[in-house]
Amino acid sequence: MSTLTTPRAEAGIRGWLKALTDRLTGIELAQAGKQLLLPMVGILIFVGFWHLAAPQVNTSLGTFPGPAQVWEQSGQLWQEHANQRERADKFVTMQEERNAGILADNPDAKVKIRGYPGAPTFPDQVVTSLITVLAGFVLATVIAVPLGIVFGLNHYFQAAVNPLIQIFKPVSPLAWLPLVTMVVSATYVSDDPMFEKSFLTSMITVTLCSLWPTLINTSVGVAAVNPDLLNVSRVLRLSFWTHVRKVVLPSSIPMIFTGLRVSLGIAWMVLIAAEMLAQSPGLGKFVWDEFQNGSSESLSRIMVAVLAIGFIGFLLDRIMLMIQKKVAWNE
Repeated sequence: MSTLTTPRAEAGIRGWLKALTDRLTGIELAQAGKQLLLPMVGILIFVGFWHLAAPQVNTSLGTFPGPAQVWEQSGQLWQEHANQRERADKFVTMQEERNAGILADNPDAKVKIRGYPGAPTFPDQVVTSLITVLAGFVLATVIAVPLGIVFGLNHYFQAAVNPLIQIFKPVSPLAWLPLVTMVVSATYVSDDPMFEKSFLTSMITVTLCSLWPTLINTSVGVAAVNPDLLNVSRVLRLSFWTHVRKVVLPSSIPMIFTGLRVSLGIAWMVLIAAEMLAQSPGLGKFVWDEFQNGSSESLSRIMVAVLAIGFIGFLLDRIMLMIQKKVAWNE
């Protein structure tokens, strides 16, 4: 008899199943089903409404694309990316073979591999946008969190600077972009630049528009630290840095991360507008180019970009929430 069918093994399996059944009570199953089922129902209703309403909307480029057309274009965009990567690999291989022949004839010859000159594909532009928004968001965080801590610890300084924050906070990226473009063009002059000017313009615009929620929430969180903790810090005569690290930051982490999540969402929204106007090679430029293209497929491709922008924004927020939970747990 197999060991899997012995009475002891059967008893073990029954015990395991009973423990699993006891753990998954009806309430837990209902809650898990609700968390999974209701979002799926909402998505299906949206897709169904979109499918029925899209043919009723006529534009200069034809009817508004439905889910099927958008799905088809997403596959087309991925195929274009695969074809582009194949051509790029062949381009590099051809140069390597040519350079090998040159070096065989002249070992001292100077050879180099040039990058593929083809236009960036849709996935390439998604990666470019992610790099730009993360660079702008990190720069905004590096500026906003220390300033927010200083504002929260010094009420006089906060009162003096608060009017400036309230003035600059609602400024649109469309207003910042021309100023940033002129400043970058005037100051960032190099024969061999490390970054493209369009990248710097978009990144700085993202920073200027996204740092305010983190700055405000950090200052509020620091100012709201429990007075008892502050008194303990004074009694122990903690140094400024120890006070900030051991008392202020652990208490204000939830507010700081709330500001960071809002700032990241704003950064992602601002980026698309900045890329459209600065012609930075990202999702914003993709949308603008398709709009200017005016082909019968342009609307479907723009909808692919819209859905990608929304889905990426959702993922970025979930990632920030996971980081917040881990940091709060470690604290």
